Amino acid sequence: MKKFRFPEDGDVAADIRERYGFDGDLLDIYAGNEGVKVHKWHHYLPLYDRYFSQYRGTPVKFLEIGVNNGGSLQMWRRYLGKDAVLCGIDINPDCAQYDGQSGMVRIGSQDDPDFLAEVVKEMGGVDVVLDDGSHRMPHIETSLRVLFPLLTEGGTYMIEDLHTSYYPRFGGGYDAPTNFFNTVRHMIDDMHNWYHSKKKLAVPELAKEFSGLHIHDSIVVIDKAAVQRPTHSRVQN
Repeated sequence: MKKFRFPEDGDVAADIRERYGFDGDLLDIYAGNEGVKVHKWHHYLPLYDRYFSQYRGTPVKFLEIGVNNGGSLQMWRRYLGKDAVLCGIDINPDCAQYDGQSGMVRIGSQDDPDFLAEVVKEMGGVDVVLDDGSHRMPHIETSLRVLFPLLTEGGTYMIEDLHTSYYPRFGGGYDAPTNFFNTVRHMIDDMHNWYHSKKKLAVPELAKEFSGLHIHDSIVVIDKAAVQRPTHSRVQN
């Protein structure tokens, strides 16, 4: 497994500004983080802002899979604002110490459908899911198929660190059928089922409710919206 690390004594903010042309509140929040540790790939910051800025200052119900050191939830609280309903889940019981600091923390597996459903119920619904959990192929699949149908209409589902799709120790591999990007390919086929003969949906839990897929390095973002049969017209005035 290749490792790409930024020097500990480097200027994080400068690196992100120079390499990605990104500046703003989220950069300041991340680069100026104090207290509990937060760890993010630098190219994620502008993507977070692109997809999550619409929720700033709103009572968004934001679920993050993976708590780790608690720094990510702290970042989201500072970025999204005081009205956001934040919940982090983690299988590690040590993460319970972060409950109530920046949001709720609940201990359980992202591979447990009953646990996931109970968390969403406690939150009062969910508008955004950010999967930064185990990064294991079966866990990503379970969480997506359980949580996406529970997502609010117009909501956003982001999965990060998907470079693990190519790592056998995470259940992936370049040619592995379990590589998550194969699910993404099937979703693209499902989206275009109007135009081909394979009418059996490959991912039926999602097919009628996702309106867009966005693929970036190690990140997939899925838009939640009712799917409408395409139509077209010719107009001449």
